[in-house]
Amino acid sequence: MAESLSRPPKAAHHFHRVAILFAGGPAPGANAVISTAATSFMRNDTEVVGMKHGYSSLADFSSDKPLVEGKDYINVTTEFLKRTRSGQGIMLGTARTNPGKHISDPAHFDDEERVKPLKNTYEGLLSLGVEALISIGGDDTLKTANKFKLYQDRLPADAPRIPVVHLPKTIDNDYMGIDFTFGYFTAVDFLGGEIRNLLYDADAGRSYFICESMGRSAGWLAYGAAISGEASLVISVEDIHGKYREDETITDADGNTSTKHAMNVDEVVGRIVKTMRVREEKEGKEYGVIVLAEGLAEFLPSKQLEGVPRDDHGHITISQIQLGKMFAKLVGDEYERQTGRSRKVVGLQLGYEARCSKPHAFDVMLGSQLGVGGYRALAERGLNGVMVSVSGQLDLNYVPFEELVDPKTLVTVVRYVEPGCDFHSLARFLETFVNE
Repeated sequence: MAESLSRPPKAAHHFHRVAILFAGGPAPGANAVISTAATSFMRNDTEVVGMKHGYSSLADFSSDKPLVEGKDYINVTTEFLKRTRSGQGIMLGTARTNPGKHISDPAHFDDEERVKPLKNTYEGLLSLGVEALISIGGDDTLKTANKFKLYQDRLPADAPRIPVVHLPKTIDNDYMGIDFTFGYFTAVDFLGGEIRNLLYDADAGRSYFICESMGRSAGWLAYGAAISGEASLVISVEDIHGKYREDETITDADGNTSTKHAMNVDEVVGRIVKTMRVREEKEGKEYGVIVLAEGLAEFLPSKQLEGVPRDDHGHITISQIQLGKMFAKLVGDEYERQTGRSRKVVGLQLGYEARCSKPHAFDVMLGSQLGVGGYRALAERGLNGVMVSVSGQLDLNYVPFEELVDPKTLVTVVRYVEPGCDFHSLARFLETFVNE
């Protein structure tokens, strides 16, 4: 056992050069992850390459178009990492390029065209002498990391392998396999502060704000921000059931039909107006802030989503829908219809402001442990195809990809806020009480 004030001994690994890559939306604490992962390897005699802007250059790599230092990647130095652990932004940049976007079934790995971007990524990393990859990103980036591993599993036995370890990132906190993701609490605190500011504004002007919060798939961020910011009501995708859900039949171009779980917009609008009226009639409050998770946009009736573009991962471009403004108009009209009075209702989008805000100590600590965990997974344990997780008192765990990604569909499982769970109930205890 090492002395308590001694640095853990160097791991007996074979890596001479590793790559670190960040993809997807920014999150506070990202630089703590990158910095500590890089430092851990560099202090153990391993060179570190930082890929710039995710998979952007790798997915299009070809032998006649070599990767360029400074443009496509950087050779990480101690000077580059100087005082970066608590820094804002993403020191390597980011992008949503998805080299696995054409693969949605294991059989697709046999199709040369479908796997070409993965092949390019593999060959691009080899061209830099990379012997292991640390992937940092959300669930889409986890899916890409898994596909990159599966692609290599099918290579000839004598082909070099680049083991990959994934570090989970998302301010949405909707990740299976880890209690909380880095950046979540910083984002919650930042958005909570904005909501509290809006409450003072609403109180002064006897008005309402309907805030569209980030959180595409689940309501963790919307609920956290509403709890922290003392919002009057929060609604997320988990709440769209019962009378608030109205399924519709979809027919594609080939005549095939499917059922979409859609939102009953009228009922949701009615629920918001009910909160407004209870606040006024029972509490004497003519103001408030309502929080809507942006993921509710996916539950809008199909006719309202026609023409909205999708990204490489198949997600609609939510920012184009302006959910907050849409509901502000509907709520204002319904309030006037019910009461005969007008009330100023303003729709706002919240979220981008939080993604690169200064990380709190907890997220710096959590991100640092994840970064060190990336090193320990590869160098100390010789692992491949695992996600680094943290639980309890920053205890490290390593979760195999196959426990997080469906082997048949190659899709990850979203962690929702379970309706009726203690976290969900906390928001209901604190917001304006409405007896439905």
